[in-house]
Amino acid sequence: MHSKYSDIRNNYERNRLHRDDLESAPFRQFKNWLEEAIAAEDTEPTAMSLATVDATGQPTQRIVLLKDVSDKGISFFTNYNSSKGCQLANNPKVSANFFWPVLERQVRWEGRVVKLPAVASDNYFASRPRESRIGAWASPQSEKISDDGLLVKRFQEFEQKFQGGEVPRPPHWGGYLIIPHQVEFWQGRPNRMHQRFVYSCQRDGSWELAQLAP
Repeated sequence: MHSKYSDIRNNYERNRLHRDDLESAPFRQFKNWLEEAIAAEDTEPTAMSLATVDATGQPTQRIVLLKDVSDKGISFFTNYNSSKGCQLANNPKVSANFFWPVLERQVRWEGRVVKLPAVASDNYFASRPRESRIGAWASPQSEKISDDGLLVKRFQEFEQKFQGGEVPRPPHWGGYLIIPHQVEFWQGRPNRMHQRFVYSCQRDGSWELAQLAP
């Protein structure tokens, strides 16, 4: 067991950002970095920590998987009745963070969510493995359960129900689009002199780029 957690540190020195090399909008820049993270075989490159706020103002977060990037924002899918789904229905403001340790990079998104159109959720749901589609029906996500036996039983019940046919998308399951007003790109640098570039959305829809002190 490590006795001094405070001694654990890395001196980041793999990459350096040049302002002139950054894209004019955050979406293209994010795609560039995501492709580099995938090529570098970074662990779970599409995983992001999604932070929401409950009715009492308590922030909570969990890891979800990115499923699409467009010139409007980034998308993910979940159970609308889950704790995060209920929190998003009450307060659509979110923050999402990607961390790619191999490249010594982070990207932080701040904005709000809107539900994706039903056809987009239908199309993605249909692309999932059959077992994952059945699991979406079987799991009462975020509800208290007695043990794993309940999940096994429910999975078997829905497996039987849909045997020999298609597994439709549950009405309580679908996608969200994060529409950002700010996106920050962080590059680790030696001696904690990290580089931070933030895109801020302006009233006319354009993006202002600024560098922040680490």
